Amino acid sequence: MDGSQIEGQPEDYEARLIPVPASIPVPVSILADLRVLANGRQGGEPVFAAARGGWLRGRVFRRGWLDAAAEQAGIAGLTPHELRHTAASLAISAGANVKAVQRMLGHASAAVTLDVYSDLFDSDLDAVSSALDQLIVQKSVASGRSLEQGA
Repeated sequence: MDGSQIEGQPEDYEARLIPVPASIPVPVSILADLRVLANGRQGGEPVFAAARGGWLRGRVFRRGWLDAAAEQAGIAGLTPHELRHTAASLAISAGANVKAVQRMLGHASAAVTLDVYSDLFDSDLDAVSSALDQLIVQKSVASGRSLEQGA
């Protein structure tokens, strides 16, 4: 779009559900900070607002904060869209299923999510193999049968 702001449903009509860790391994809680920022706001009201109110536009977000933070972190040129891909990659690495990633990204279907991120799920095959091994052993032990007996 030509830089104009349109309020309404997301372009694909899917709401985004964003998981937020309750705590991280430092004495800071992202969720607690977000609660403070969101306190008293109504649904649909921006949590991160522009200086004059209203939605914080991408260009203002980048120039006002993200570009400097990314440069300080040694990753100059980082874009909000790259942050979205990073969030998806981390969720997949953490074991999120494709439907959860789909809801997080607001994709219309899991097929879209798989088309974009399918290469990240490929590395899960070893984890699936290990999980199946564990399940077979657990079921064998629970039934009192050894694997040699034909569990």
